[in-house]
Amino acid sequence: MTDLAIRRSVTVWLAIGATGLVFAVLANAAWAQGNRGAIALAAAAFGGMATILLRWTQGRCVEFGILLASLLYGSAVAAAQTRFAAFPASGIAGLIAVQAMTLLAGRQARLLRSAPVSAWIGLILIGGYIFVWALAPILAPYSESQIVGVEYVPWGPNFLLGTDYLGRDMLSRLLYATRNTIAIALAATLIGFLSGTAAGLLAATIGGWVDNALGRFMDIAMAIPQLIFALLILTLTGTSITALILVIAFADATRVFRLVRAVSSNVLALDFVEAARLRGEGLNWIMRREVLPNINAPLLAEFGMRFCFAILFVSSLSFLGLGMQPPTADWGSMVRENAGLIVYGEVAPLLPAGTIAVLAVAINLTVDWLLYRASGLKA
Repeated sequence: MTDLAIRRSVTVWLAIGATGLVFAVLANAAWAQGNRGAIALAAAAFGGMATILLRWTQGRCVEFGILLASLLYGSAVAAAQTRFAAFPASGIAGLIAVQAMTLLAGRQARLLRSAPVSAWIGLILIGGYIFVWALAPILAPYSESQIVGVEYVPWGPNFLLGTDYLGRDMLSRLLYATRNTIAIALAATLIGFLSGTAAGLLAATIGGWVDNALGRFMDIAMAIPQLIFALLILTLTGTSITALILVIAFADATRVFRLVRAVSSNVLALDFVEAARLRGEGLNWIMRREVLPNINAPLLAEFGMRFCFAILFVSSLSFLGLGMQPPTADWGSMVRENAGLIVYGEVAPLLPAGTIAVLAVAINLTVDWLLYRASGLKA
Protein backbone atom coordinates (compact mmCIF):
# COMPACT_ATOMS: atom_id res chain seq x y z
CA MET A 1 0.00 0.00 0.00
CA THR A 2 1.39 3.40 -0.98
CA ASP A 3 1.83 6.32 1.41
CA LEU A 4 -1.06 8.16 -0.26
CA ALA A 5 -3.35 5.17 0.15
CA ILE A 6 -2.31 4.86 3.80
CA ARG A 7 -3.02 8.53 4.45
CA ARG A 8 -6.37 8.31 2.75
CA SER A 9 -7.29 5.21 4.73
CA VAL A 10 -6.29 6.86 8.01
CA THR A 11 -8.27 10.00 7.14
CA VAL A 12 -11.38 7.98 6.30
CA TRP A 13 -11.19 6.10 9.58
CA LEU A 14 -10.67 9.34 11.46
CA ALA A 15 -13.82 10.69 9.83
CA ILE A 16 -15.71 7.56 10.77
CA GLY A 17 -14.32 7.75 14.30
CA ALA A 18 -15.43 11.37 14.66
CA THR A 19 -18.86 10.37 13.42
CA GLY A 20 -18.93 7.53 15.90
CA LEU A 21 -18.08 9.87 18.78
CA VAL A 22 -20.99 12.13 17.88
CA PHE A 23 -23.32 9.17 17.66
CA ALA A 24 -21.99 7.89 20.99
CA VAL A 25 -22.85 11.21 22.65
CA LEU A 26 -26.34 11.10 21.16
CA ALA A 27 -26.81 7.44 22.09
CA ASN A 28 -25.71 8.18 25.64
CA ALA A 29 -28.20 11.05 25.79
CA ALA A 30 -30.90 8.75 24.44
CA TRP A 31 -30.05 6.11 27.07
CA ALA A 32 -30.28 8.71 29.83
CA GLN A 33 -33.72 9.69 28.51
CA GLY A 34 -34.82 6.06 28.27
CA ASN A 35 -35.17 6.32 24.48
CA ARG A 36 -34.10 2.87 23.32
CA GLY A 37 -35.39 3.41 19.78
CA ALA A 38 -33.01 6.34 19.23
CA ILE A 39 -30.06 4.13 20.21
CA ALA A 40 -30.97 1.61 17.51
CA LEU A 41 -31.40 4.48 15.04
CA ALA A 42 -27.97 5.83 15.99
CA ALA A 43 -26.33 2.46 15.39
CA ALA A 44 -28.05 2.04 12.02
CA ALA A 45 -27.23 5.59 10.94
CA PHE A 46 -23.57 5.22 11.97
CA GLY A 47 -23.27 2.00 10.01
CA GLY A 48 -24.87 3.58 6.95
CA MET A 49 -22.66 6.68 7.04
CA ALA A 50 -19.53 4.57 7.56
CA THR A 51 -20.44 2.52 4.48
CA ILE A 52 -21.02 5.67 2.41
CA LEU A 53 -17.71 7.14 3.55
CA LEU A 54 -15.75 4.00 2.75
CA ARG A 55 -17.35 3.52 -0.65
CA TRP A 56 -17.81 6.99 -2.06
CA THR A 57 -15.22 9.38 -0.66
CA GLN A 58 -12.67 10.42 -3.26
CA GLY A 59 -9.70 12.59 -2.45
CA ARG A 60 -8.46 14.00 0.83
CA CYS A 61 -10.48 17.21 0.49
CA VAL A 62 -13.79 15.36 0.73
CA GLU A 63 -12.58 13.27 3.65
CA PHE A 64 -11.22 16.32 5.47
CA GLY A 65 -14.49 18.17 4.87
CA ILE A 66 -16.54 15.34 6.36
CA LEU A 67 -14.16 15.09 9.29
CA LEU A 68 -14.36 18.84 9.91
CA ALA A 69 -18.16 18.84 9.62
CA SER A 70 -18.38 15.96 12.10
CA LEU A 71 -16.11 17.73 14.58
CA LEU A 72 -18.01 21.01 14.29
CA TYR A 73 -21.30 19.23 14.77
CA GLY A 74 -19.85 17.33 17.72
CA SER A 75 -18.83 20.67 19.25
CA ALA A 76 -22.41 21.89 18.86
CA VAL A 77 -23.66 18.71 20.54
CA ALA A 78 -21.26 19.22 23.46
CA ALA A 79 -22.18 22.91 23.81
CA ALA A 80 -25.94 22.26 23.80
CA GLN A 81 -25.99 18.75 25.24
CA THR A 82 -29.17 19.38 27.24
CA ARG A 83 -31.14 20.26 24.12
CA PHE A 84 -29.68 17.35 22.14
CA ALA A 85 -30.33 14.97 25.03
CA ALA A 86 -34.01 15.90 24.99
CA PHE A 87 -34.30 15.15 21.25
CA PRO A 88 -31.63 12.57 20.31
CA ALA A 89 -33.41 11.46 17.12
CA SER A 90 -33.34 15.03 15.78
CA GLY A 91 -29.67 15.26 16.69
CA ILE A 92 -28.95 12.14 14.65
CA ALA A 93 -30.97 13.50 11.72
CA GLY A 94 -28.98 16.73 11.91
CA LEU A 95 -25.67 14.88 11.74
CA ILE A 96 -26.83 12.85 8.76
CA ALA A 97 -27.89 16.07 7.03
CA VAL A 98 -24.53 17.73 7.77
CA GLN A 99 -22.48 14.85 6.46
CA ALA A 100 -24.68 14.19 3.45
CA MET A 101 -24.48 17.83 2.34
CA THR A 102 -20.71 17.87 2.93
CA LEU A 103 -20.25 14.67 0.93
CA LEU A 104 -22.41 15.99 -1.92
CA ALA A 105 -20.63 19.36 -1.96
CA GLY A 106 -17.23 17.66 -1.98
CA ARG A 107 -18.11 15.34 -4.85
CA GLN A 108 -19.60 18.21 -6.88
CA ALA A 109 -16.97 20.83 -5.95
CA ARG A 110 -15.96 21.50 -9.57
CA LEU A 111 -19.58 21.99 -10.59
CA LEU A 112 -20.31 24.25 -7.61
CA ARG A 113 -17.32 26.47 -8.36
CA SER A 114 -18.87 27.38 -11.71
CA ALA A 115 -22.33 27.99 -10.25
CA PRO A 116 -23.74 31.53 -10.58
CA VAL A 117 -24.63 33.68 -7.60
CA SER A 118 -28.34 32.93 -7.99
CA ALA A 119 -27.67 29.18 -7.70
CA TRP A 120 -25.56 29.71 -4.58
CA ILE A 121 -28.37 31.74 -3.01
CA GLY A 122 -30.82 28.94 -3.76
CA LEU A 123 -28.50 26.22 -2.43
CA ILE A 124 -27.76 28.12 0.80
CA LEU A 125 -31.45 28.75 1.43
CA ILE A 126 -32.32 25.10 0.77
CA GLY A 127 -29.51 24.05 3.13
CA GLY A 128 -30.99 26.28 5.82
CA TYR A 129 -34.41 24.68 5.38
CA ILE A 130 -32.81 21.23 5.64
CA PHE A 131 -31.19 22.18 8.95
CA VAL A 132 -34.47 23.52 10.30
CA TRP A 133 -36.24 20.36 9.15
CA ALA A 134 -33.72 18.14 10.94
CA LEU A 135 -33.18 20.20 14.10
CA ALA A 136 -36.56 21.89 14.63
CA PRO A 137 -37.18 20.44 18.14
CA ILE A 138 -33.66 21.43 19.20
CA LEU A 139 -33.79 24.93 17.72
CA ALA A 140 -37.30 25.73 18.96
CA PRO A 141 -37.29 27.43 22.38
CA TYR A 142 -40.61 25.80 23.33
CA SER A 143 -42.60 22.77 22.27
CA GLU A 144 -45.01 22.81 19.37
CA SER A 145 -48.24 23.15 21.36
CA GLN A 146 -47.01 24.60 24.67
CA ILE A 147 -48.89 27.66 25.91
CA VAL A 148 -46.18 29.97 27.22
CA GLY A 149 -48.00 33.25 27.81
CA VAL A 150 -51.08 35.30 27.06
CA GLU A 151 -52.38 35.68 23.55
CA TYR A 152 -50.87 38.07 21.02
CA VAL A 153 -47.80 39.11 22.99
CA PRO A 154 -45.73 41.53 20.83
CA TRP A 155 -42.26 40.70 19.58
CA GLY A 156 -39.65 40.92 22.34
CA PRO A 157 -36.67 39.23 24.00
CA ASN A 158 -38.82 36.51 25.60
CA PHE A 159 -40.80 35.76 22.44
CA LEU A 160 -38.85 36.80 19.36
CA LEU A 161 -41.89 36.58 17.07
CA GLY A 162 -44.57 37.06 19.72
CA THR A 163 -47.35 34.61 20.57
CA ASP A 164 -50.44 33.45 18.72
CA TYR A 165 -54.13 33.52 19.64
CA LEU A 166 -53.64 30.80 22.29
CA GLY A 167 -50.40 32.14 23.76
CA ARG A 168 -48.06 29.72 21.95
CA ASP A 169 -44.63 30.88 20.84
CA MET A 170 -44.75 31.86 17.16
CA LEU A 171 -41.06 31.13 16.51
CA SER A 172 -41.38 27.58 17.85
CA ARG A 173 -44.55 27.03 15.85
CA LEU A 174 -42.88 28.31 12.69
CA LEU A 175 -39.90 25.99 13.10
CA TYR A 176 -42.12 22.97 13.68
CA ALA A 177 -44.36 24.03 10.79
CA THR A 178 -41.34 24.08 8.49
CA ARG A 179 -40.49 20.53 9.50
CA ASN A 180 -44.05 19.22 9.14
CA THR A 181 -44.88 20.92 5.86
CA ILE A 182 -41.63 20.00 4.11
CA ALA A 183 -41.83 16.38 5.29
CA ILE A 184 -45.37 15.87 3.99
CA ALA A 185 -44.74 17.75 0.72
CA LEU A 186 -41.52 15.83 0.04
CA ALA A 187 -43.11 12.45 0.77
CA ALA A 188 -46.08 13.24 -1.48
CA THR A 189 -43.82 14.54 -4.27
CA LEU A 190 -41.56 11.47 -4.21
CA ILE A 191 -44.49 9.04 -4.28
CA GLY A 192 -46.31 10.94 -7.00
CA PHE A 193 -43.20 11.53 -9.08
CA LEU A 194 -41.99 7.93 -8.96
CA SER A 195 -45.42 6.47 -9.71
CA GLY A 196 -46.12 8.98 -12.49
CA THR A 197 -42.68 8.42 -14.04
CA ALA A 198 -43.05 4.64 -13.96
CA ALA A 199 -46.54 4.77 -15.49
CA GLY A 200 -45.48 7.24 -18.18
CA LEU A 201 -42.46 5.15 -19.17
CA LEU A 202 -44.55 1.99 -19.35
CA ALA A 203 -47.25 3.66 -21.42
CA ALA A 204 -44.77 5.13 -23.90
CA THR A 205 -42.57 2.04 -24.17
CA ILE A 206 -45.22 -0.68 -24.34
CA GLY A 207 -47.85 1.34 -26.23
CA GLY A 208 -51.03 -0.36 -27.46
CA TRP A 209 -53.85 -1.00 -25.02
CA VAL A 210 -51.61 -0.27 -22.02
CA ASP A 211 -50.97 3.24 -23.32
CA ASN A 212 -54.66 3.77 -24.10
CA ALA A 213 -55.85 2.48 -20.71
CA LEU A 214 -53.39 4.53 -18.67
CA GLY A 215 -53.89 7.60 -20.85
CA ARG A 216 -57.68 7.57 -20.57
CA PHE A 217 -57.52 7.00 -16.79
CA MET A 218 -55.16 9.94 -16.37
CA ASP A 219 -57.37 12.10 -18.60
CA ILE A 220 -60.36 11.40 -16.37
CA ALA A 221 -58.32 12.09 -13.23
CA MET A 222 -56.99 15.38 -14.61
CA ALA A 223 -60.49 16.49 -15.62
CA ILE A 224 -61.51 16.63 -11.94
CA PRO A 225 -60.45 19.90 -10.24
CA GLN A 226 -57.65 19.01 -7.85
CA LEU A 227 -58.86 21.02 -4.87
CA ILE A 228 -62.41 19.69 -5.14
CA PHE A 229 -61.09 16.14 -5.47
CA ALA A 230 -58.85 16.56 -2.42
CA LEU A 231 -61.65 18.08 -0.34
CA LEU A 232 -63.99 15.22 -1.29
CA ILE A 233 -61.50 12.45 -0.53
CA LEU A 234 -60.30 13.97 2.74
CA THR A 235 -63.89 14.52 3.87
CA LEU A 236 -64.65 10.85 3.23
CA THR A 237 -61.45 9.31 4.60
CA GLY A 238 -60.63 11.78 7.36
CA THR A 239 -57.76 14.22 7.62
CA SER A 240 -54.97 11.80 8.42
CA ILE A 241 -51.36 12.36 7.38
CA THR A 242 -51.43 9.23 5.21
CA ALA A 243 -54.56 10.32 3.34
CA LEU A 244 -53.13 13.81 2.84
CA ILE A 245 -49.90 12.44 1.34
CA LEU A 246 -51.68 9.99 -0.96
CA VAL A 247 -54.16 12.58 -2.25
CA ILE A 248 -51.40 15.03 -3.14
CA ALA A 249 -49.27 12.22 -4.62
CA PHE A 250 -52.13 11.15 -6.87
CA ALA A 251 -52.67 14.72 -8.07
CA ASP A 252 -48.93 15.00 -8.82
CA ALA A 253 -48.73 11.63 -10.57
CA THR A 254 -51.29 12.57 -13.23
CA ARG A 255 -49.26 15.61 -14.32
CA VAL A 256 -45.95 13.76 -14.20
CA PHE A 257 -47.44 10.93 -16.28
CA ARG A 258 -48.42 13.26 -19.11
CA LEU A 259 -44.98 14.87 -19.24
CA VAL A 260 -43.02 11.61 -19.06
CA ARG A 261 -45.20 9.95 -21.69
CA ALA A 262 -44.75 12.88 -24.08
CA VAL A 263 -40.97 13.24 -23.77
CA SER A 264 -40.44 9.46 -23.72
CA SER A 265 -42.40 9.05 -26.94
CA ASN A 266 -40.04 11.49 -28.64
CA VAL A 267 -36.96 9.60 -27.44
CA LEU A 268 -38.40 6.19 -28.35
CA ALA A 269 -38.72 7.33 -31.98
CA LEU A 270 -34.95 7.88 -32.30
CA ASP A 271 -32.56 5.51 -34.06
CA PHE A 272 -30.51 4.41 -31.06
CA VAL A 273 -33.64 3.08 -29.32
CA GLU A 274 -34.57 1.12 -32.43
CA ALA A 275 -31.04 -0.27 -32.50
CA ALA A 276 -31.44 -1.40 -28.88
CA ARG A 277 -34.69 -3.17 -29.79
CA LEU A 278 -32.97 -4.93 -32.69
CA ARG A 279 -30.19 -6.08 -30.33
CA GLY A 280 -32.89 -7.80 -28.31
CA GLU A 281 -32.78 -5.52 -25.26
CA GLY A 282 -35.77 -5.83 -22.94
CA LEU A 283 -38.19 -3.15 -21.78
CA ASN A 284 -36.32 -2.62 -18.52
CA TRP A 285 -33.04 -1.93 -20.35
CA ILE A 286 -34.66 0.43 -22.82
CA MET A 287 -36.43 2.43 -20.12
CA ARG A 288 -33.42 2.63 -17.77
CA ARG A 289 -30.52 2.95 -20.19
CA GLU A 290 -31.96 4.52 -23.31
CA VAL A 291 -34.93 6.68 -22.29
CA LEU A 292 -34.34 7.91 -18.74
CA PRO A 293 -30.86 9.41 -19.32
CA ASN A 294 -32.28 11.46 -22.21
CA ILE A 295 -35.22 12.96 -20.32
CA ASN A 296 -33.38 14.04 -17.16
CA ALA A 297 -33.64 17.75 -17.90
CA PRO A 298 -37.45 18.00 -18.15
CA LEU A 299 -37.85 15.57 -15.23
CA LEU A 300 -35.59 17.74 -13.07
CA ALA A 301 -37.59 20.85 -13.84
CA GLU A 302 -40.85 19.01 -13.24
CA PHE A 303 -39.68 17.69 -9.86
CA GLY A 304 -38.92 21.19 -8.62
CA MET A 305 -42.29 22.46 -9.82
CA ARG A 306 -44.16 19.48 -8.33
CA PHE A 307 -42.47 19.98 -4.96
CA CYS A 308 -43.45 23.65 -4.87
CA PHE A 309 -46.97 22.67 -5.88
CA ALA A 310 -47.13 20.09 -3.09
CA ILE A 311 -46.10 22.69 -0.50
CA LEU A 312 -48.77 25.09 -1.73
CA PHE A 313 -51.36 22.30 -1.84
CA VAL A 314 -50.60 21.18 1.74
CA SER A 315 -50.79 24.77 2.95
CA SER A 316 -54.04 25.41 1.08
CA LEU A 317 -55.72 22.35 2.55
CA SER A 318 -54.52 23.27 6.03
CA PHE A 319 -55.81 26.83 5.55
CA LEU A 320 -59.22 25.33 4.72
CA GLY A 321 -59.07 23.09 7.79
CA LEU A 322 -58.55 19.75 5.99
CA GLY A 323 -54.77 19.51 6.23
CA MET A 324 -52.77 18.81 9.36
CA GLN A 325 -54.98 19.15 12.39
CA PRO A 326 -54.32 21.13 15.60
CA PRO A 327 -52.14 21.23 17.59
CA THR A 328 -49.80 20.17 14.76
CA ALA A 329 -48.31 23.25 13.15
CA ASP A 330 -47.90 23.88 9.45
CA TRP A 331 -47.66 26.99 7.33
CA GLY A 332 -51.26 27.03 6.07
CA SER A 333 -52.85 26.56 9.48
CA MET A 334 -50.62 29.27 10.98
CA VAL A 335 -51.88 31.75 8.39
CA ARG A 336 -55.49 30.81 9.19
CA GLU A 337 -55.03 30.96 12.95
CA ASN A 338 -53.46 34.43 12.92
CA ALA A 339 -55.29 36.02 9.99
CA GLY A 340 -57.18 38.35 12.34
CA LEU A 341 -53.96 40.16 13.20
CA ILE A 342 -53.75 41.67 9.72
CA VAL A 343 -56.54 44.09 10.70
CA TYR A 344 -54.25 45.51 13.40
CA GLY A 345 -51.23 45.86 11.12
CA GLU A 346 -49.36 42.85 12.48
CA VAL A 347 -47.14 40.82 10.15
CA ALA A 348 -47.43 37.53 12.06
CA PRO A 349 -49.73 35.91 9.44
CA LEU A 350 -47.27 36.90 6.72
CA LEU A 351 -44.35 35.01 8.29
CA PRO A 352 -45.44 31.50 7.21
CA ALA A 353 -46.54 32.89 3.83
CA GLY A 354 -43.10 34.48 3.42
CA THR A 355 -41.48 31.19 4.37
CA ILE A 356 -43.38 29.46 1.57
CA ALA A 357 -42.34 32.15 -0.91
CA VAL A 358 -38.65 32.01 0.07
CA LEU A 359 -38.53 28.22 -0.28
CA ALA A 360 -40.25 28.36 -3.67
CA VAL A 361 -37.77 30.98 -4.91
CA ALA A 362 -34.81 28.94 -3.60
CA ILE A 363 -36.00 25.78 -5.32
CA ASN A 364 -36.58 27.58 -8.61
CA LEU A 365 -33.15 29.24 -8.53
CA THR A 366 -31.45 25.90 -7.93
CA VAL A 367 -33.53 23.94 -10.43
CA ASP A 368 -33.02 26.58 -13.13
CA TRP A 369 -29.27 26.22 -12.77
CA LEU A 370 -29.39 22.42 -12.73
CA LEU A 371 -31.70 22.42 -15.74
CA TYR A 372 -29.28 24.67 -17.60
CA ARG A 373 -26.42 22.27 -16.82
CA ALA A 374 -28.42 19.14 -17.70
CA SER A 375 -29.74 20.52 -20.97
CA GLY A 376 -26.24 21.07 -22.37
CA LEU A 377 -26.93 24.68 -23.30
CA LYS A 378 -23.99 27.01 -23.89
CA ALA A 379 -23.74 30.60 -22.80
